[in-house]
Amino acid sequence: MMDKNFLPQMNADERRYVLLDVKGLFINYGGIQALQDINLTVNLGEVVSLIGANGAGKSTTLRAISRMVNSRAGQIVYDGRNITRCQTHEVVKLGIAHSPEGRRVLARQTILVNLELGAYIRSDYAEVKADLEKQFEIFPRLAERRHQLAGTLSGGEQQMLAIARALMSRPKLLLLDEPSLGLAPAIVREIFTIIQNLRSTGVTILLVEQNANLALQIADRGYVLEAGNLTLSGVASDLLKNERVKQAYLG
Repeated sequence: MMDKNFLPQMNADERRYVLLDVKGLFINYGGIQALQDINLTVNLGEVVSLIGANGAGKSTTLRAISRMVNSRAGQIVYDGRNITRCQTHEVVKLGIAHSPEGRRVLARQTILVNLELGAYIRSDYAEVKADLEKQFEIFPRLAERRHQLAGTLSGGEQQMLAIARALMSRPKLLLLDEPSLGLAPAIVREIFTIIQNLRSTGVTILLVEQNANLALQIADRGYVLEAGNLTLSGVASDLLKNERVKQAYLG
């Protein structure tokens, strides 16, 4: 069970605080426009799901927020600060962690080393050690294999490692990109239970996920991205009932 002290609890007033505000974002890859006039917000303590088909621009949106790709126009404001021109390592120090699509663990390093590298911005060594043990409480499978090479783990275990590694920086905002990708249904349910547990502690999450049904079930609000444009947004429970969303994404 997750330690409730690992992440801060928030009252109702704090939850109304806009932690992330993306304004008029345009992204180009060469001559191809990947994102056009993206406007979205994430309030402190929320889970916000970004859904859409393959190639819609979901991962690009997260990569723009974590400053892995540059924008042509627009602003990204995080915790009241314009981070549009920040470097990726600066964004991590400010409190944004990105668990990428495809997991991207360091295959030839152990689970323990992967987690320690997730805390590279921190110098509070005693607290880093304590947080390592907290991650092993959240992800007991990783605890059992802490000295095993990450590349020998199953897909589900690698996904758990990717999330745990991101949490080691103690982020205020966690960007999760396709956490269910390529996983068996039972493992997907386990991963989403972990995400729900994170949500219950008040961690703020922006979730990109092709499994729209699961993504909206655990979210407060959602956005629908189609061909680089945001076409729908609203309360997640309302989007689950929306006929257009049902036909396009819920099967």
